[in-house]
Amino acid sequence: MGFILKLLLTAVLTFVLAKFLPGAHLAGFSDAILLVIVLAILNAVLKPILKILGFPITVLTLGLFLLVINAVIVLLADYFLTGFKVDGFLSALIFSVALSLVTSVVDMVID
Repeated sequence: MGFILKLLLTAVLTFVLAKFLPGAHLAGFSDAILLVIVLAILNAVLKPILKILGFPITVLTLGLFLLVINAVIVLLADYFLTGFKVDGFLSALIFSVALSLVTSVVDMVID
């Protein structure tokens, strides 16, 4: 039950973020649900690989390269989904940072 609640709450907040942040566009709430699922899959499968490959750069930038990895994952979600668009790398970076903050708040509230 907690998983479905987190999914729906994150989808609602993602939909709201896309409406307020410049450069992020969602077609509807069903696309927000799909975006949350696709981002979860990309974070589970691709993010560990990118972290390992980018470890030297992450160490040199004191962890700031992880923000770039998150933005790349958002850009990949943009590529896979037709109902979600970001205008560029900076928009993807802002969206990923805002989504990370909102998701961490949701995790603290639900857990």
